[in-house]
Amino acid sequence: MDIFKRIAEHRTESERLAWTGTFKEYVDLLRNDPASAMTAHARVYEMIAAHGFEEVNGHKRYKFFEKELFGLDRAIEKLVEEYFHSAAKRLDVRKRILLLMGPVSGGKSTLVTMLKRGLEQFARSERGAVYAIKGCPMHEEPLHLIPQELRPEIERELGVRIEGNLCPSCQMRLKTEYHGDIEQVLVERVIISEENRIGIGTFSPSDPKSQDIADLTGSIDFSTITEYGSESDPRAYRFDGELNKANRGLMEFQEMLKCDEKFLWNLLSLTQEGNFKAGRFALISADELIVAHTNEAEYKTFISNKKNEALQSRMIVMPIPYNLKVTEEEKIYTKLILQSDMGHVHISPHALRAAAIFSILTRLKESKKQGMDLVKKMRLYDGEEVEGYKENDLKEMQTEFSEEGMSGVDPRYVINRISSALIKQDLQCINALDVLRAIKDGLDQHASITKEERERYLNFISVARKEYDSLAKKEVQKAFVYSFEESAKTLFENYLDNIEAFCNWKKIRDPLTDEEMEPDERLMRSIEEQIGVSDNAKKAFREEILIRLSSYSRKGRKFDYNSHDRLREAIEKKLFTDLKDIVKITTSTKTPDENQLKRINEVTARLIDEHGYCSVCANELLRYVGSLLNR
Repeated sequence: MDIFKRIAEHRTESERLAWTGTFKEYVDLLRNDPASAMTAHARVYEMIAAHGFEEVNGHKRYKFFEKELFGLDRAIEKLVEEYFHSAAKRLDVRKRILLLMGPVSGGKSTLVTMLKRGLEQFARSERGAVYAIKGCPMHEEPLHLIPQELRPEIERELGVRIEGNLCPSCQMRLKTEYHGDIEQVLVERVIISEENRIGIGTFSPSDPKSQDIADLTGSIDFSTITEYGSESDPRAYRFDGELNKANRGLMEFQEMLKCDEKFLWNLLSLTQEGNFKAGRFALISADELIVAHTNEAEYKTFISNKKNEALQSRMIVMPIPYNLKVTEEEKIYTKLILQSDMGHVHISPHALRAAAIFSILTRLKESKKQGMDLVKKMRLYDGEEVEGYKENDLKEMQTEFSEEGMSGVDPRYVINRISSALIKQDLQCINALDVLRAIKDGLDQHASITKEERERYLNFISVARKEYDSLAKKEVQKAFVYSFEESAKTLFENYLDNIEAFCNWKKIRDPLTDEEMEPDERLMRSIEEQIGVSDNAKKAFREEILIRLSSYSRKGRKFDYNSHDRLREAIEKKLFTDLKDIVKITTSTKTPDENQLKRINEVTARLIDEHGYCSVCANELLRYVGSLLNR
């Protein structure tokens, strides 16, 4: 890659985006595409919608968020549909502050940062182009130049809505520079940028005694008072507060409920009327999406104070809970590790999954549904099939607790513990046991964990260990079964012959003696039991396999060993059970013979080539599974 060539291309692209013209020319642009005059809320929604979405189990998954936020699809769908989409259609929710409320390290700040970065990128596209009065400190919508009396007919003519008035600075410049000639007022294309303070503002609370309201609304420039003679002269005022600069885009209030009350009063009229008060001026119009975030404890304190009722009524509270899916939690840890400089340390398969299982268990609440425990619930949430439970059971459990996912271990704690395991000297590889050990060791240092919670968490570590043991055995099982692949395929064909005879009320013919026999019920059940198919469900399972086989045959496709995931799993487990003694001897013997050594090398090679292990963790896995089988 030619670095300087890419820099030059980027500079050329920025120059291409630049546009300056008169207000008359801007109106001609609007005739072709009225979208340029969209509101800040519409711009955010259009930006999200431009990335598209996909339907998953009746829910929308917005692609804009998928690379950074994991396991929050339901919360994001609600946020986009109930707030951004509604606000884009000018419904009353646009007159509300969006308050993201959830536990620490749950993704609130990441979500807001994504909206900011997304707006910056969207403003560089044709659809997201933003035009403003040139020289306006608030980068204001040029349509504000049109007098109030003329707006209704011009709105009909252009197919736009005009809301808001000129800022004090532009009012003066219209009189002094342009002598009231609206047509000649210069308009420019602006690129939303947090760095350049265009269309994005960020307010963070600090010491109330030293923090000034000017940080929000701008301030008087006392050095110009002698020149202009009055504090109410717009030229003597700096329109550089965060509310000024966020106009046309997004204003982030970090930890809003930690703010002193005087900073929140400005939001009352801004949200409801679209304007705020600054200095000795009339109300100043602003079109911006206000998004704030806080945690649950602070929110409960806030709503308990009667003085906050006015502001509370102007808020849309969106809960952002922790992720509750194991596979999505793994993605969070993978993302955070990839951002570090620890790429030289290999992370064994299932190491992050073991940590994710622990995390999710701490966040789930015990269901009242009969026979449902936390592990089954965790599997259902993760999209796995659990016998005896259907999709309706999952939907019912998801609505059982409104606060589920609002407590438990946060990803930051887990990644801190994984980091402590990764940073050990001369470490080539870490496995699931190393990670779980690091999490366990850190519980004593976690200040906010009570003694009762610690006991629960230790129990969850044990559960995560058992889940990993099962995964480890399955991994070795697959690698060993590969060495006996012909045996697996023979068993598979034998099972198909038997269920075909069973379902068609026929007998099967022995290939050696040529005599007719009843289907081998014992063989069929020994395979089906491996995946939990009950005696009552066996007929339905067999018929389902036969229907699948028939469907493949009609389409001219071969129904083979890999065509049915559950049946393949059952065959592998059955074969593994039959081979358990061979595996046990092979993995645990200290002085393997030539045949055993060959088998170990084959299995190790398969673990490395196809399952993501390195030579260190592959050998550790074999030793560990050998010890499990010997217990």
